[in-house]
Amino acid sequence: MWLVMATVTLFMLAPMLLSVLAGLVQNYGQGLASGLTTRWLAEVWAGYGNTVLMSLLLACACVAMTLVLGVPCAYALARSRSPWARHFEELLTLPVAIPGLASALALLLAYGSVAAFRQSFAFILVGHVVFTLPFMVRMVGSALRRQELVALEEAARSLGASFTQRFLGVLVPAVLPAIVAACLMVFTLSMGEFNLTWMLHTPLTRTLPVGLADSYASMRIEVGSAYTLIFLIVILPVMWLLQALGHFIEKHYGK
Repeated sequence: MWLVMATVTLFMLAPMLLSVLAGLVQNYGQGLASGLTTRWLAEVWAGYGNTVLMSLLLACACVAMTLVLGVPCAYALARSRSPWARHFEELLTLPVAIPGLASALALLLAYGSVAAFRQSFAFILVGHVVFTLPFMVRMVGSALRRQELVALEEAARSLGASFTQRFLGVLVPAVLPAIVAACLMVFTLSMGEFNLTWMLHTPLTRTLPVGLADSYASMRIEVGSAYTLIFLIVILPVMWLLQALGHFIEKHYGK
């Protein structure tokens, strides 16, 4: 078992570690013999540092929007007995099934003529919400469909609780671990989304993945690798923090 785990870990981490190392050497062709340097990190940060804040703001805004839209939508679909609800849920997953470039093209055709919107941060946010909303709805909806929650909601209704009291006071705390897990998924997907963002971005709304592609186009493998290292430095602490929050909530509210 340990051998299998070690093999899988090495298979997954070795390419990333090699890429990180390439961003810290003077010349990748000469390897460590050329010496270590932070020159490439400084060069990448000077040219693309603004994409870090842009990506973090975009991912946080995407989580907020999918929460506001996705949790009520998940409840409505979970409690609906109409066959149209199932069709709507299937339709909702289309942005996941089709290529991101196709979704971006559809958004450009629909809203590209509105210049102020097209050039704004909100345009990319809409694209990210369209892509990530199905994950929020599916994960929270699955939790809301549990029979014990249906019975708990009925019990609260029989005791005279209003819809707001049942939803916010009973159901949301009960599915909080699922909501946090969905938020983590949405944040991760938004931070790493490239295809859709690449078509929707402007020079003033570049994100980390788009900047990463631009750095690769510099034809210096050290620059692209340094950007990968910066990406990891930004995303990993946030991921660990969100996972720790998820474990805490699961421990205290998951029972």
